[in-house]
Amino acid sequence: MDTKDLKNKLSTMLWVSFATGIFFFAFFTDNKSVSNLIISFLVSFMYSFVFIIGNYYTNCYLNSKYSWIDDTKTRIVLGILSTIFVNVVLVFVCNYLNLIVIQKNNPAKFFTGEMGLFNWIIVNIALLFSAIFHAKGFMEEWKKSSKKEVVEQKLIAKSANAQFETLKNQLDPHFLFNSLNVLSSLIDENPDQAQVFTASMSKIYRYILEQKDKELVSVEEELDFAKTYTALLKTRFEDSVTFEFNVNENDQKNFVVPLSLQLLLENCIKHNFATSSKPLHIKISSEDGFLMIENNLQFRENIKESSGIGLSNIVQRYALLTKRNVFIEKSEDYFKVKIPILIEKTSTKMNTTKYSENSAYERAAKRVNELKGFYGNLISYCLVIPFLIFVNLYTAPQYQWFWWPMLGWGIGLASHGIAVFGISKDWEERQIQKILERENHK
Repeated sequence: MDTKDLKNKLSTMLWVSFATGIFFFAFFTDNKSVSNLIISFLVSFMYSFVFIIGNYYTNCYLNSKYSWIDDTKTRIVLGILSTIFVNVVLVFVCNYLNLIVIQKNNPAKFFTGEMGLFNWIIVNIALLFSAIFHAKGFMEEWKKSSKKEVVEQKLIAKSANAQFETLKNQLDPHFLFNSLNVLSSLIDENPDQAQVFTASMSKIYRYILEQKDKELVSVEEELDFAKTYTALLKTRFEDSVTFEFNVNENDQKNFVVPLSLQLLLENCIKHNFATSSKPLHIKISSEDGFLMIENNLQFRENIKESSGIGLSNIVQRYALLTKRNVFIEKSEDYFKVKIPILIEKTSTKMNTTKYSENSAYERAAKRVNELKGFYGNLISYCLVIPFLIFVNLYTAPQYQWFWWPMLGWGIGLASHGIAVFGISKDWEERQIQKILERENHK
């Protein structure tokens, strides 16, 4: 028992002793003297001390052996039995000291007559207070358990969200640097195709900035983006790489993690060689609730060590969203990855729509994400465009193609800025409110 707990118990004993001492002195003591008042108080303190300490240690012992939460039934049964036994023994001990030792009554009549009735009354009073004492302990343990569970769930949710954000934030530099490597190779091989690649790259990167903050996107959206991405790959590899899309229309309405196809297609290109005589065949299809990406295995030798971002990123993001697994199949002839198609659009975030305070937090978080998206877009523009200008002026200064991506991406960046800082949701809400007010005044 710690110091604070001891003080609380002592304070309770004193108040109970004072109240019961005054009660018995006023109604059950014939000689109203100071000495009898002191005796009444001391006897009441004896009862309070014995019952409170006895029940406290009984409760502590049971709590150390059986949990109110994990062993509820056992704890209740043993609590009832031990409470009856302990309190009956304590009542008989205190009553014997009070009635026989202090008041000098006949021990032979301890269980009969008025003393027997007094024993029965005190036993019931002791059991009543003991039941209240144990119920209080049960409620305290339950509250502690509930608070602990809430805190644990919040920590789990925060940890999952933080982990998910970390995984998603890997995608920006990963795609950007890989795309720049492709562009660099393409400039040497075919400058004309480099122009087409650069113009389309700005549109694709804008899509990535928009989708990376989502936990799930529809299969249809992901397929549309994958088709655009494969068109860019075709500009570089021409007939060395073929793509086949065969996804069920019903599956296209369901969901996958964003940019999963792009990462898997990128892995196919990265880890396999492709030539006109030995083309790389990549097939995207759906079967039994999975989206499958399969390619014939033409493993590229002397490949640089993988960063591990692509496939592991997809596996970890799915692990945070669902219990369904990502499957990887490999044989001598082919390599296949199967990612789950999710029917419901689940979320790792906590549901806070019931509370206005949490709704305000969500709006603030959404606003921060919008600002992060815009500044990420702006920083990428400031990094990529100067690089493209340098590449263009260094390789083909007679034809300044860098204007096209600079203007195209610039227009997209400007519209993004207007959406974030200009015509926002607040402006829409104000306009809706004005229209409603005008309608109400008509």
